[in-house]
Amino acid sequence: MIHDPIELSHGISIPLSEIDIRFVRSSGPGGQHVNKTSTQAEISFDLMSSPSIPESERLWLRSKLASKLDTEGRLQVTSQAYRSQLRNREDAIEKLVLMLNQALQRPKKRKLTRPTHGAKESRLRSKKLHSERKALRTKRPDL
Repeated sequence: MIHDPIELSHGISIPLSEIDIRFVRSSGPGGQHVNKTSTQAEISFDLMSSPSIPESERLWLRSKLASKLDTEGRLQVTSQAYRSQLRNREDAIEKLVLMLNQALQRPKKRKLTRPTHGAKESRLRSKKLHSERKALRTKRPDL
């Protein structure tokens, strides 16, 4: 069960009061149950005006999640995998947390390394073979 507040990586926590949750009718098969109950959870999180996310992280998230944000900077997540509102709500919150945590991951800096002695020899051997193969193509016996 999801508890207040939602904990993200980097020590960020978002209170549930910043997340708008509404329920609408699900699509797809399900017969009468689907037609008369609103079980699909729609979560909306205002990323750009959230006081819980530091400014530097907000800018990073905006660049990483640009395709998923609407024009007001809100992140929308839905879930209709289950027949109950509670499970769909929890699933949508888990999707939101996963999306934010993945976007918060910074790529590791690449450490520069030098090629090994064996790699250098292998490269030179390959170049030599290639050169010899090309040399054989161009040499013509005198007629």
